[in-house]
Amino acid sequence: MANHKSAEKRNRQSQDRRLRNRVNKTQMKNAIRKVNAAVATGSEEEAKVALLLAIPVIAKTASKGSIHKKTASRKISRLAKSVNKIEPAA
Repeated sequence: MANHKSAEKRNRQSQDRRLRNRVNKTQMKNAIRKVNAAVATGSEEEAKVALLLAIPVIAKTASKGSIHKKTASRKISRLAKSVNKIEPAA
């Protein structure tokens, strides 16, 4: 329990940041799940659309400071790699 005014304020700020980070991370994880689901079904077109929607969400999460920018870059790279592995329908 915070005993000083400054500690109480710091506690409030931490709670606000935690909730904000949680929202950003949840949106990012949902976007990643959609890409992975499309890759799992083997639908190349769906996977590409999902990837194009997921990239800005991941980048935004990094720009807000919820995740590190290199983590975002790694996630984007791995998703793109998995989408590019899908064989085009003949």
